[in-house]
Amino acid sequence: MMSTEEFVHIPSRASEGLDEAPSITIAVQAGISPRLYNTDLAPTTREGRHWSAYSIFTLWANDVHSLGNYAFAIGLFALGLSGGAILGALAFGALFLFLLLTLSGFMGEKTGVPFPVMSRIAFGVHGAQIPGLLRGIVAIAWFGIQTFLASQVLQVVILAVAPGAASLQEGSFLGLSALGWITFVVLWIVQVIIVSYGMEMIRKYEAWAGPIILATFVALAVWVLVQSGFQINWAPHGTAEGGELWLKMLGAASLWVSIYGTFVLNFCDFTRGAKSRKAIIKGNFWGIPINMLFFGVIVVVLAGGTFQIDGTVITSPADVVAAIPNTFLLVLASLALIALTVAVNLMANFVAPTYAFTNLLPKHLNFRKAAILSAVIGLVITPWNLYNSPIVINVFLGGLGALLGPLFGIIMVDYWLIKKQQINVPALYSTSPVSEYAYSRGFNPRAIIALVVAGGISLLLTFLPVFESVREFSWFFAAGLAAIVYGVIADRRGPFHDVDAGDIAVTPTH
Repeated sequence: MMSTEEFVHIPSRASEGLDEAPSITIAVQAGISPRLYNTDLAPTTREGRHWSAYSIFTLWANDVHSLGNYAFAIGLFALGLSGGAILGALAFGALFLFLLLTLSGFMGEKTGVPFPVMSRIAFGVHGAQIPGLLRGIVAIAWFGIQTFLASQVLQVVILAVAPGAASLQEGSFLGLSALGWITFVVLWIVQVIIVSYGMEMIRKYEAWAGPIILATFVALAVWVLVQSGFQINWAPHGTAEGGELWLKMLGAASLWVSIYGTFVLNFCDFTRGAKSRKAIIKGNFWGIPINMLFFGVIVVVLAGGTFQIDGTVITSPADVVAAIPNTFLLVLASLALIALTVAVNLMANFVAPTYAFTNLLPKHLNFRKAAILSAVIGLVITPWNLYNSPIVINVFLGGLGALLGPLFGIIMVDYWLIKKQQINVPALYSTSPVSEYAYSRGFNPRAIIALVVAGGISLLLTFLPVFESVREFSWFFAAGLAAIVYGVIADRRGPFHDVDAGDIAVTPTH
């Protein structure tokens, strides 16, 4: 830490409520505020960035092939979409996502900061707690739920290897059997261990799991093709036609984008470690449009092939795995699905709350402590009970999720259109009342107004039956409305300055 005599000169901006910007250069103490900074929230140095195009690709190799995504895509058959229409819907969604995630990823590559710190640009150094905690709360709930779902697959593996363990499924404590508790806690501990070693360990796990997942799904698809005599039913439930078909395709594409509404927000948590913009573009290209179309082909083969075999439509690849007659192969496939769920959970549901809690109490929590806190909360909320409660899933998590689109619209407009990538990184850690991101006592009221307005509309679209016909497009409506509102009322006076991290950047040690 620098002494109090050492200063970095950062040009000031017009604070909220001032008629014009002060014309002088304010000296801001180089020591920065411990209320806003620790080594895990600090910008990453260029030499400390190890996420290559392959690293980013394997994020998507795992996340795209999640069991939840398969359940969603297979469910599109029931909406009247043929296999070809499903591929078209995924292609539309992939193009949108490639654009949104690339723009979001560039923000992390330029600044080197995690999402809660990135949010300070638009919401203020203290107002950033709002988007950070909203994203974190949703993620913690889903972390627990996904761990529970993976534990159910692990129970299948245990029972296949040791049928006598079925006796452990008798009885219940807080909603879980003894076997349920054992499998949940085992997977919970595994994930805590991985995350406690930081983002670099997550990168290595994703890189290891990615090829295994892709190979597993290729093997499942080949097995189904062989069983079906290489015959696939492309439309198990009949298909829509004409304008109705295009509307359903675009609606499915919009829903596909909204599934990633959480990830487009905090993609900078990962790309702050990216080696270059080229790595982001290349990793996203192979991981999103190419990988998503590959995912779509697997969906069509698994669903259309099994329908050809026995006339039933599966709901998840786990149904295909359960039908494998060979115990050894069933166990291997189940373990692969568990590895997949853990990989998805780490990237989508564990990193966000860890950074959110670190940002909340940087003087007391580092990445490891915040990760353990997130995991403990994910356990004590008994996520299996949340999963079995439609009210919690639809109202609580659905309501919070409806606010993520507006957050994305505000942050993207502020970064790309208002400040035009002119980011004063050291000022993100300053509590000076005249720093660029002080706004009004650390909160940007204009961003909060835009969030309230667009968030209210988003909640109406999510819950009122009258909007059911356009609900598929609610993420785009909410994000677009927030972007427009904020774009109109945002403070453009500046001046905005592009200052790199300099001496406050940190090379990650784990």
